Amino acid sequence: MGGKGKSNNKFTPKMQKKLLILFVLVLATLVFLCGRMIQIMRESGDQYKKQVYAQQRYDSTTLPYRRGDIVDTNGTKLAVSEKVYNLIIDAKVMLYKEDYLEPTLQALSDCFPDLVIDDIRQHVISNPGSSWYVALKQLGFDQIIGFKTRQTENADIRGVWFEEEYKRAYPQGTLACDVIGFTTSDNVGKFGLEEYYNTVLNGTNGREYGYLNDDADLERTVKPAEDGYTIHTTIDVNIQGIVEKYIKEFNDTYKDNARPGNGADNIGCIIMEVNTGNVLAMAGYPVFDLNNPRDISAYYTEEEIAVMQENDTYYEVLNQMWRNYCISDTYEPGSTAKPFTVAMGLESDSFANGADSVYLCEGNLEVGGHTIKCHTKSGDGYVTVQDAVARSCNVALMKMSNEIGIETFCQYQKAFNFGLKTNIDLPGEANAASLMYTADTMSPTDLVTNAFGQNFNTTMIQLISGFCSLINGGYYYEPHVVNKITNASGATVKNIEPRVLRQTISESTSSLIRQYCRAVVMEEGGQHRTGRTARPAGYAIGGKTGTAQTLPRGNGEYVVSFIGYAPADDPRIAIYVVIDRPNIAIQDDAKFATKMVRNILTEVLPYMGIFMTEELSEEEIKELEERNLARTNMYTQTPEEDALGEMGDTQETEQGTGTEGENPSWMSYEKDPATGFLIDPDNGDLLDPDTGNPVNRDNPAIPNGLSGSDYPQVETPE
Repeated sequence: MGGKGKSNNKFTPKMQKKLLILFVLVLATLVFLCGRMIQIMRESGDQYKKQVYAQQRYDSTTLPYRRGDIVDTNGTKLAVSEKVYNLIIDAKVMLYKEDYLEPTLQALSDCFPDLVIDDIRQHVISNPGSSWYVALKQLGFDQIIGFKTRQTENADIRGVWFEEEYKRAYPQGTLACDVIGFTTSDNVGKFGLEEYYNTVLNGTNGREYGYLNDDADLERTVKPAEDGYTIHTTIDVNIQGIVEKYIKEFNDTYKDNARPGNGADNIGCIIMEVNTGNVLAMAGYPVFDLNNPRDISAYYTEEEIAVMQENDTYYEVLNQMWRNYCISDTYEPGSTAKPFTVAMGLESDSFANGADSVYLCEGNLEVGGHTIKCHTKSGDGYVTVQDAVARSCNVALMKMSNEIGIETFCQYQKAFNFGLKTNIDLPGEANAASLMYTADTMSPTDLVTNAFGQNFNTTMIQLISGFCSLINGGYYYEPHVVNKITNASGATVKNIEPRVLRQTISESTSSLIRQYCRAVVMEEGGQHRTGRTARPAGYAIGGKTGTAQTLPRGNGEYVVSFIGYAPADDPRIAIYVVIDRPNIAIQDDAKFATKMVRNILTEVLPYMGIFMTEELSEEEIKELEERNLARTNMYTQTPEEDALGEMGDTQETEQGTGTEGENPSWMSYEKDPATGFLIDPDNGDLLDPDTGNPVNRDNPAIPNGLSGSDYPQVETPE
């Protein structure tokens, strides 16, 4: 009993001995490890130190390149890359010291009201090892300067830095949107020049590296970014603005007129230099804001957009809006093809009496079992070659094509590049080769309908490029939109010179075509002139109207157009306007196109310094005075003068415009034989013979009192 309270567990000497041995072994191991660490630090410390440094974020930083600009022919910027900043949160640094967190969060709250500071705090606390978190993107320098100043003033504001990148911007908004195109967020061009010249515009990113020198000090080396090249376009923003203004005016006038929708299914206009292939303007409708290309709220309600997004038609609508009608869509050109047919016959010497041939039009012609009518149902009677063009006689053209023959006709269509790509430097050009006949597939009926522009398809860029060769002596220039490429320092990398691909017709044939097209518009065409409404006041121009039926025939829908050139005797520019199914009950009227051409040329020709040659009627004088007065007031009045309306009244009095219905007094002034301007007998100033406005003696194309840089800039339509 007495043994029950005693324990059998005793700390025996044997156990004590084992514990001592274990303690000695552990101590020896610790001594060995400490010695080994000392040895490693002495022998390899620098190596490990470098490895630690090499893992730091700042050792290797990407330096973004700047995408090249797109500028117009005068240097006006159409697309630029602006430096922006991404706000980066470095939680590891922010939590390195307890004093850093709250001052930094307070500074962020004060300087960036869009930040939700509680979310930033939660991220930092939940991710203490994070060194890179993008809190805000694409901030301007004016948005970050306040925070950077506070960083400089307060050493406890840590763990925030700004990553540099570039954002694409388009200063002109919607202007020339079909030509320019846009980019994605990663600098990939979509549509237009942005896509075609994507690799030229893009550069190469640089890098900033950190490394340790022999003293284990961190040093940096920089491989700078290579910025993209700038492309200089042939587009003139002033001419482009004029074109877009009148396209928009047409759309606004006829929108929802005969049916719900825009003023036409499509509207296109190209202005091209006839002796270079330079495209001065290219525009369509509808337009879109290049800074926000996915915004279609100007054309659709929120409800309509929501429905599109639900049924997956939203991107179809976007792609149609982004599509460049001037190069991507094909259509039957109608009577604008007639000058080409006449040129084929003259150049191939196919007409019985050459340019003196005469044809009888009785209103229709039987071909291949079909009765094909002329637009004049009673017939045009006997018509000359010139009359056939001026009166747009289908029967005469059909008879001409029979003389030319299928083989020759097809050869010349190919020479004029119909159905083939022009290789203009824009993406998305249509290839209409499958929509053209060959000598093997063309029937007699196909031949005669092709002769007046039906039953084959073309694009606007194909037709105007071929038409330029008709009127410039026969030289077919490859059309282009860019004429020079420069690097970031402004040095020229490449000049893109005008390129003649072939001679389509001789100068003698070209001279006759100019004569015939002039007759379409001017008085020598007689009362049946189809293009008389295209003539701007004071100018002689040439051209040809077009009215083409769409498929199916007889549906009452037409493509109306006018292609022309100015001046008539020495062409410098060609203009082509196409209106696809105008929103009007009766569509087959080319005057919708000719009147737009007249409005555009009335402003473009004086801007280009092309002087008037034709006598003005009283009605035209009044019209031009009203146009010039409006433009003068728009661009030269001060706000005070504009409010008082003084400048217009003063100018009218000084110019002596006289009472309504009378010729202004300045029209009787003596003409200066050297310049063609009128001489003011009171002070010897030169006056514009059309408006009476003083002109600049050094540069008559610029109004008096303005420098070249002050010349009125056309306002870009919204």
